[in-house]
Amino acid sequence: MQISARNALKGTVKKVEEGAVNTEVLLEVAPGVEITAIITKASAEKLGLSVGKAAYAVIKSSDVMVAVD
Repeated sequence: MQISARNALKGTVKKVEEGAVNTEVLLEVAPGVEITAIITKASAEKLGLSVGKAAYAVIKSSDVMVAVD
């Protein structure tokens, strides 16, 4: 994966809570350090997000995106 954002924090998915349109994703990026992102349900499905999977919190400006290898 290559991305222009300078802040990409690798972590582990701790929670995936699906809503009607959006999905809340909780990533643990270090012991006791968690980041929550709200992404579209379609994006969560496309990324195959599930508890225990490795993923990245990609932080650019005021947005947090989620990426996987």
